[in-house]
Amino acid sequence: MNRHLAARGFAAALAFVSLSTAASAQGEVNLYTTREPGLIQPLLDAFTKDTKIKVNAIFIKDGLAERVKTEGANSPADVLMTVDIGNLLDTVDQGVTQAVQSEALSSAIPAHLRDKEGHWFALSLRGRLIYASKERVKDTKMTYESLADPKWKGKVCIRAGTHPYNIALIAAHIVHHGEAKTEEWLTGLKNNLARKASGGDREVARDILGGICDVGVANSYYVGLMRSGSGGPEQEKWGAAINPLLGTFEKGSTHVNVSGASIAKNAPNKANAVKLLEYLVSNDAQAIYAKANYEYPVRASAQVDPIIASFGKLTSDPIDLHAVAKARKAATSLVDKVGFNN
Repeated sequence: MNRHLAARGFAAALAFVSLSTAASAQGEVNLYTTREPGLIQPLLDAFTKDTKIKVNAIFIKDGLAERVKTEGANSPADVLMTVDIGNLLDTVDQGVTQAVQSEALSSAIPAHLRDKEGHWFALSLRGRLIYASKERVKDTKMTYESLADPKWKGKVCIRAGTHPYNIALIAAHIVHHGEAKTEEWLTGLKNNLARKASGGDREVARDILGGICDVGVANSYYVGLMRSGSGGPEQEKWGAAINPLLGTFEKGSTHVNVSGASIAKNAPNKANAVKLLEYLVSNDAQAIYAKANYEYPVRASAQVDPIIASFGKLTSDPIDLHAVAKARKAATSLVDKVGFNN
């Protein structure tokens, strides 16, 4: 067993040395990302084609900030990319990012979707929607708060409350209403569940088609993936069975989460790293985000995919994302307190 561990450690060391060497080469940039490689590869390929800068993408499912912190000054990481505002801000809190000033970034990204000091930048958005049965639900507008209404008892589907997408939504509810009212809302929502909070967002649409529930909470881009046929003919049926509503808080704006990035504190290729971020908010790259991933662009001039545009105009919640991230711990505690996943 010790021999196996030693061999694995040696292999990891070789990989690290190899990547560190690549980091010092001109015309390259090293990307640590929690995004699935297939979702961002079209963007990276387009960047390389446009700039001749090679992107070495390293997929890290969990613990991105901790890994970079452990690697320290010798880390080969240039750009850190995540799919949740909490994880993005964790890179800042762990002290593994550096501030950058870029007119291209500040002019393309709205102020509430980037760090005022330049430590992180949102690159795309996903709205937290309410999926409603086309057959059984006549509502064309719904609020997140209304999901706790007893009229939906036994009719709501949602993935686990501890999933980052739902923790962010619950945290935003705390920012809007406070912990006491959020606990009350979360209890009401749990009481309305048609099944245990589990599965993924697409399973919400599947279970609406199957008659298990009438409404549910899920991300916007999954509708594009289902209705486009990307997930196969079965998922096309799931997507066709729902009416995707731009759910809002009572104040009238839709909760959004972000995919975003920061520049690593010890980035050996800082100039190329900044070029990559600037490219990712360009019109060309934002169009790829919209067409390939069915996400909302952060750049106002970029066109939304027709499937996503059919939901109506997105008015994203302007609350401070730092406040949302700060409320995640309280949100997680409330999920446990009300036994939401039980």
